[in-house]
Amino acid sequence: MNTINIHEAKTQLSRLVEKAAHGEPFIIAKAGKPLVKVTALSAPKKIRRLGFMEGQINVPRDFDHMGSAEIERLFGDDA
Repeated sequence: MNTINIHEAKTQLSRLVEKAAHGEPFIIAKAGKPLVKVTALSAPKKIRRLGFMEGQINVPRDFDHMGSAEIERLFGDDA
């Protein structure tokens, strides 16, 4: 694991962070004394499963009008 002084870390931060994100952690030191370890976070990946029920569910053509007669009967159609 590489040890890098603070000044070098400041000037090359973007490159160092990119390397750490790809699995190459490093240590930042001040006056030769290690201060912090920079390593990648392991964040869970979100998986979007669009269409995973395709072909298993049938939506009737009159879906948005289903039960309208009953609703009118219950609430009255004079509103």
